[in-house]
Amino acid sequence: MTTTAAGPKTRRRRAFSRGDRFTLAMFIGIPSFLHFVWVWIPALLTIGLSFTFWNGVQLSNIRWAGLANYETIFTASPQFYDALRNNIYWLLWFSFIATPLGVLLAYQIDRRIRGHKIYESVYYIPVVLSLAVIGIIWRFMLGPAGLVQVLLGRPGIEEALPIFGNYDINTYVILSIASWRHIGYIMLLYLAGLKAVDPTLREAAAIDGATEWQTFRKVVLPAMKPVNIIIIVITVIESLRAFDLIYIIYGTSTGWPILGMLVFTNIYGQAASMLGAAYAVILFLLSITPIVFYLRTVFQDDKP
Repeated sequence: MTTTAAGPKTRRRRAFSRGDRFTLAMFIGIPSFLHFVWVWIPALLTIGLSFTFWNGVQLSNIRWAGLANYETIFTASPQFYDALRNNIYWLLWFSFIATPLGVLLAYQIDRRIRGHKIYESVYYIPVVLSLAVIGIIWRFMLGPAGLVQVLLGRPGIEEALPIFGNYDINTYVILSIASWRHIGYIMLLYLAGLKAVDPTLREAAAIDGATEWQTFRKVVLPAMKPVNIIIIVITVIESLRAFDLIYIIYGTSTGWPILGMLVFTNIYGQAASMLGAAYAVILFLLSITPIVFYLRTVFQDDKP
Protein backbone atom coordinates (compact mmCIF):
# COMPACT_ATOMS: atom_id res chain seq x y z
CA MET A 1 0.00 0.00 0.00
CA THR A 2 1.37 3.37 -0.97
CA THR A 3 0.80 6.49 0.98
CA THR A 4 1.07 9.97 -0.24
CA ALA A 5 2.20 12.76 2.01
CA ALA A 6 -0.26 15.53 2.17
CA GLY A 7 1.38 18.67 0.92
CA PRO A 8 0.77 22.10 2.32
CA LYS A 9 -2.66 23.42 1.74
CA THR A 10 -2.79 25.73 -1.18
CA ARG A 11 -5.01 28.78 -0.97
CA ARG A 12 -7.00 29.50 -4.03
CA ARG A 13 -7.16 33.15 -4.91
CA ARG A 14 -10.70 34.27 -5.56
CA ALA A 15 -11.08 35.45 -9.11
CA PHE A 16 -13.07 38.61 -9.64
CA SER A 17 -15.76 38.40 -12.23
CA ARG A 18 -16.27 41.11 -14.80
CA GLY A 19 -19.16 42.49 -12.76
CA ASP A 20 -17.01 42.60 -9.61
CA ARG A 21 -14.26 44.49 -11.42
CA PHE A 22 -16.78 46.95 -12.84
CA THR A 23 -18.34 47.56 -9.40
CA LEU A 24 -14.92 47.99 -7.81
CA ALA A 25 -13.91 50.44 -10.53
CA MET A 26 -17.09 52.45 -10.00
CA PHE A 27 -16.74 52.63 -6.22
CA ILE A 28 -13.05 53.53 -6.34
CA GLY A 29 -12.57 55.18 -9.70
CA ILE A 30 -15.44 57.68 -9.68
CA PRO A 31 -14.79 59.11 -6.15
CA SER A 32 -11.05 59.24 -6.88
CA PHE A 33 -11.68 61.03 -10.18
CA LEU A 34 -14.06 63.55 -8.60
CA HIS A 35 -11.64 64.14 -5.71
CA PHE A 36 -8.82 64.75 -8.18
CA VAL A 37 -10.92 67.11 -10.32
CA TRP A 38 -12.57 69.11 -7.52
CA VAL A 39 -9.77 69.14 -4.94
CA TRP A 40 -6.31 68.46 -6.30
CA ILE A 41 -6.53 70.31 -9.62
CA PRO A 42 -7.96 73.52 -8.03
CA ALA A 43 -5.37 73.29 -5.23
CA LEU A 44 -2.47 72.98 -7.67
CA LEU A 45 -3.87 75.75 -9.89
CA THR A 46 -4.27 78.01 -6.84
CA ILE A 47 -0.63 77.49 -5.92
CA GLY A 48 0.40 78.36 -9.45
CA LEU A 49 -1.86 81.41 -9.68
CA SER A 50 -0.47 82.81 -6.43
CA PHE A 51 2.71 83.61 -8.41
CA THR A 52 0.86 85.49 -11.16
CA PHE A 53 -1.13 88.63 -11.98
CA TRP A 54 -4.44 87.75 -13.60
CA ASN A 55 -7.88 89.29 -13.99
CA GLY A 56 -9.54 85.91 -13.53
CA VAL A 57 -11.18 85.95 -16.97
CA GLN A 58 -8.86 85.81 -19.99
CA LEU A 59 -6.01 83.32 -19.93
CA SER A 60 -4.01 85.58 -22.24
CA ASN A 61 -3.80 88.19 -19.45
CA ILE A 62 -1.88 85.95 -17.05
CA ARG A 63 1.48 87.54 -16.20
CA TRP A 64 4.24 86.13 -14.03
CA ALA A 65 4.51 87.94 -10.70
CA GLY A 66 7.03 85.84 -8.80
CA LEU A 67 6.83 86.52 -5.06
CA ALA A 68 5.18 89.93 -5.52
CA ASN A 69 1.84 88.83 -4.06
CA TYR A 70 3.49 87.31 -1.00
CA GLU A 71 5.64 90.40 -0.57
CA THR A 72 2.50 92.54 -0.65
CA ILE A 73 0.84 90.39 1.99
CA PHE A 74 3.78 90.39 4.40
CA THR A 75 4.86 94.02 3.94
CA ALA A 76 1.85 96.07 2.84
CA SER A 77 -1.22 94.27 4.16
CA PRO A 78 -2.03 95.08 7.80
CA GLN A 79 -5.22 93.01 7.45
CA PHE A 80 -3.08 89.88 7.21
CA TYR A 81 -1.63 90.40 10.67
CA ASP A 82 -5.05 91.32 12.10
CA ALA A 83 -6.50 88.10 10.66
CA LEU A 84 -3.53 86.06 11.85
CA ARG A 85 -3.95 87.53 15.34
CA ASN A 86 -7.64 86.59 15.34
CA ASN A 87 -6.82 83.05 14.24
CA ILE A 88 -4.27 82.84 17.05
CA TYR A 89 -6.93 84.07 19.50
CA TRP A 90 -9.21 81.35 18.13
CA LEU A 91 -6.48 78.71 18.61
CA LEU A 92 -5.68 79.82 22.16
CA TRP A 93 -9.37 79.90 23.11
CA PHE A 94 -9.94 76.42 21.73
CA SER A 95 -6.72 75.07 23.28
CA PHE A 96 -7.22 76.40 26.81
CA ILE A 97 -10.99 76.77 27.18
CA ALA A 98 -13.15 74.89 24.65
CA THR A 99 -11.04 71.73 24.31
CA PRO A 100 -10.48 71.25 28.08
CA LEU A 101 -14.22 71.73 28.62
CA GLY A 102 -14.92 69.02 26.05
CA VAL A 103 -12.43 66.71 27.77
CA LEU A 104 -13.95 67.43 31.19
CA LEU A 105 -17.44 66.79 29.88
CA ALA A 106 -16.36 63.49 28.30
CA TYR A 107 -14.69 62.40 31.54
CA GLN A 108 -17.79 63.17 33.59
CA ILE A 109 -20.07 61.35 31.16
CA ASP A 110 -17.70 58.38 31.17
CA ARG A 111 -18.10 58.26 34.97
CA ARG A 112 -21.83 57.83 34.32
CA ILE A 113 -22.97 60.80 36.34
CA ARG A 114 -26.66 61.25 36.84
CA GLY A 115 -28.33 62.16 33.55
CA HIS A 116 -25.20 61.39 31.50
CA LYS A 117 -27.25 60.12 28.55
CA ILE A 118 -29.11 63.43 28.37
CA TYR A 119 -25.89 65.46 28.55
CA GLU A 120 -24.28 63.30 25.88
CA SER A 121 -27.20 63.81 23.50
CA VAL A 122 -27.57 67.54 24.15
CA TYR A 123 -23.90 68.35 23.62
CA TYR A 124 -23.69 66.06 20.59
CA ILE A 125 -26.48 67.82 18.66
CA PRO A 126 -24.35 70.83 17.54
CA VAL A 127 -21.73 68.44 16.11
CA VAL A 128 -24.11 67.30 13.35
CA LEU A 129 -24.75 70.92 12.31
CA SER A 130 -22.54 72.77 9.87
CA LEU A 131 -20.89 76.02 10.92
CA ALA A 132 -23.12 77.90 8.48
CA VAL A 133 -26.27 76.58 10.18
CA ILE A 134 -24.79 77.39 13.58
CA GLY A 135 -24.13 80.95 12.40
CA ILE A 136 -27.75 81.30 11.24
CA ILE A 137 -29.07 80.01 14.56
CA TRP A 138 -26.98 82.38 16.67
CA ARG A 139 -27.62 85.36 14.42
CA PHE A 140 -31.32 84.74 14.92
CA MET A 141 -30.72 84.53 18.67
CA LEU A 142 -28.49 87.60 19.04
CA GLY A 143 -29.46 89.86 16.13
CA PRO A 144 -31.26 93.21 16.48
CA ALA A 145 -34.64 91.50 16.10
CA GLY A 146 -33.53 88.23 17.63
CA LEU A 147 -34.85 86.23 20.53
CA VAL A 148 -32.56 87.85 23.12
CA GLN A 149 -33.68 91.36 22.08
CA VAL A 150 -37.31 90.27 22.33
CA LEU A 151 -36.74 88.89 25.81
CA LEU A 152 -35.14 92.18 26.80
CA GLY A 153 -38.23 94.00 25.56
CA ARG A 154 -36.44 96.07 22.94
CA PRO A 155 -36.65 94.20 19.61
CA GLY A 156 -35.28 95.91 16.52
CA ILE A 157 -33.10 98.39 18.42
CA GLU A 158 -29.47 97.85 17.50
CA GLU A 159 -28.16 99.72 20.53
CA ALA A 160 -30.11 97.54 22.96
CA LEU A 161 -27.62 94.70 22.63
CA PRO A 162 -24.81 95.78 20.24
CA ILE A 163 -23.20 92.36 20.02
CA PHE A 164 -22.45 92.41 16.30
CA GLY A 165 -21.27 96.00 16.12
CA ASN A 166 -18.94 96.23 19.10
CA TYR A 167 -15.44 95.01 18.28
CA ASP A 168 -14.53 94.84 21.98
CA ILE A 169 -16.96 91.99 22.52
CA ASN A 170 -17.09 90.55 18.98
CA THR A 171 -14.11 88.34 19.75
CA TYR A 172 -15.72 86.72 22.77
CA VAL A 173 -19.09 86.38 21.05
CA ILE A 174 -17.74 84.61 17.98
CA LEU A 175 -15.44 82.36 20.00
CA SER A 176 -18.30 81.38 22.32
CA ILE A 177 -20.49 80.54 19.33
CA ALA A 178 -17.74 78.44 17.76
CA SER A 179 -17.11 76.68 21.08
CA TRP A 180 -20.74 75.55 21.19
CA ARG A 181 -19.94 73.05 18.45
CA HIS A 182 -16.28 72.40 19.24
CA ILE A 183 -16.95 71.29 22.84
CA GLY A 184 -19.37 68.62 21.66
CA TYR A 185 -16.96 67.46 18.97
CA ILE A 186 -14.09 67.04 21.44
CA MET A 187 -16.43 65.37 23.92
CA LEU A 188 -17.40 62.79 21.30
CA LEU A 189 -13.79 61.98 20.36
CA TYR A 190 -12.54 61.84 23.94
CA LEU A 191 -15.49 59.79 25.13
CA ALA A 192 -14.73 57.17 22.47
CA GLY A 193 -11.12 57.13 23.62
CA LEU A 194 -12.05 56.78 27.29
CA LYS A 195 -14.23 53.77 26.56
CA ALA A 196 -11.23 52.06 24.95
CA VAL A 197 -8.98 52.47 28.02
CA ASP A 198 -8.43 49.20 29.89
CA PRO A 199 -10.44 49.47 33.15
CA THR A 200 -7.86 47.32 34.97
CA LEU A 201 -5.42 50.24 34.72
CA ARG A 202 -7.72 52.41 36.80
CA GLU A 203 -8.37 49.62 39.25
CA ALA A 204 -4.63 49.09 39.74
CA ALA A 205 -4.12 52.83 40.30
CA ALA A 206 -6.95 52.89 42.85
CA ILE A 207 -5.44 49.94 44.71
CA ASP A 208 -2.11 51.80 44.85
CA GLY A 209 -3.88 54.71 46.52
CA ALA A 210 -3.86 57.16 43.60
CA THR A 211 -6.44 59.93 43.66
CA GLU A 212 -8.84 60.43 40.76
CA TRP A 213 -6.76 63.33 39.40
CA GLN A 214 -3.53 61.33 39.68
CA THR A 215 -5.17 58.39 37.92
CA PHE A 216 -6.32 60.59 35.08
CA ARG A 217 -2.99 62.44 34.72
CA LYS A 218 -0.63 59.48 35.07
CA VAL A 219 -2.70 56.55 33.78
CA VAL A 220 -5.61 57.60 31.57
CA LEU A 221 -3.99 60.52 29.77
CA PRO A 222 -0.84 58.61 28.65
CA ALA A 223 -3.01 55.66 27.55
CA MET A 224 -4.94 58.01 25.25
CA LYS A 225 -1.95 59.42 23.40
CA PRO A 226 -3.37 58.69 19.89
CA VAL A 227 -6.64 60.44 20.74
CA ASN A 228 -4.77 63.37 22.28
CA ILE A 229 -2.76 63.85 19.09
CA ILE A 230 -5.92 63.76 16.96
CA ILE A 231 -7.55 66.36 19.23
CA ILE A 232 -4.52 68.65 18.94
CA VAL A 233 -4.62 68.40 15.14
CA ILE A 234 -8.38 69.02 15.00
CA THR A 235 -8.10 72.01 17.36
CA VAL A 236 -5.48 73.65 15.15
CA ILE A 237 -7.40 72.99 11.94
CA GLU A 238 -10.72 74.17 13.42
CA SER A 239 -9.08 77.44 14.43
CA LEU A 240 -8.12 78.09 10.80
CA ARG A 241 -11.14 76.94 8.79
CA ALA A 242 -14.07 78.86 10.29
CA PHE A 243 -14.88 81.01 7.25
CA ASP A 244 -18.56 80.09 6.96
CA LEU A 245 -19.39 80.98 10.56
CA ILE A 246 -17.78 84.44 10.26
CA TYR A 247 -19.38 85.06 6.87
CA ILE A 248 -22.90 84.23 8.07
CA ILE A 249 -22.64 86.49 11.12
CA TYR A 250 -20.56 89.42 9.84
CA GLY A 251 -20.62 89.09 6.07
CA THR A 252 -17.57 90.51 4.29
CA SER A 253 -17.17 93.37 6.74
CA THR A 254 -13.95 93.72 8.71
CA GLY A 255 -15.68 93.28 12.04
CA TRP A 256 -13.71 90.11 12.72
CA PRO A 257 -11.24 89.29 9.89
CA ILE A 258 -9.67 85.83 9.68
CA LEU A 259 -7.42 84.25 7.08
CA GLY A 260 -10.28 82.37 5.42
CA MET A 261 -12.20 85.63 4.99
CA LEU A 262 -9.18 87.29 3.36
CA VAL A 263 -8.99 84.43 0.85
CA PHE A 264 -12.63 85.03 -0.14
CA THR A 265 -12.62 88.83 -0.23
CA ASN A 266 -9.37 89.11 -2.19
CA ILE A 267 -10.33 86.53 -4.83
CA TYR A 268 -13.85 87.96 -5.12
CA GLY A 269 -12.96 91.63 -5.15
CA GLN A 270 -9.31 91.83 -6.25
CA ALA A 271 -8.81 88.96 -8.66
CA ALA A 272 -6.27 90.89 -10.74
CA SER A 273 -3.66 90.73 -8.02
CA MET A 274 -4.21 87.04 -7.13
CA LEU A 275 -3.68 87.99 -3.50
CA GLY A 276 -6.51 85.64 -2.63
CA ALA A 277 -4.60 82.71 -4.11
CA ALA A 278 -1.53 83.68 -2.09
CA TYR A 279 -3.64 83.90 1.08
CA ALA A 280 -5.03 80.44 0.28
CA VAL A 281 -1.53 79.00 -0.04
CA ILE A 282 -0.49 80.52 3.30
CA LEU A 283 -3.63 79.11 4.93
CA PHE A 284 -2.90 75.72 3.37
CA LEU A 285 0.63 75.67 4.74
CA LEU A 286 -0.59 76.61 8.22
CA SER A 287 -3.24 73.86 8.08
CA ILE A 288 -0.98 71.12 6.70
CA THR A 289 1.62 71.57 9.45
CA PRO A 290 -0.37 69.80 12.23
CA ILE A 291 -1.33 67.04 9.78
CA VAL A 292 2.33 66.40 8.98
CA PHE A 293 3.07 66.41 12.71
CA TYR A 294 0.32 63.85 13.30
CA LEU A 295 1.46 61.54 10.48
CA ARG A 296 5.08 61.77 11.62
CA THR A 297 4.08 60.79 15.16
CA VAL A 298 1.94 57.89 13.96
CA PHE A 299 4.67 56.51 11.71
CA GLN A 300 7.22 56.76 14.51
CA ASP A 301 4.92 54.78 16.81
CA ASP A 302 4.50 52.08 14.16
CA LYS A 303 8.23 51.50 13.78
CA PRO A 304 9.43 48.24 15.38
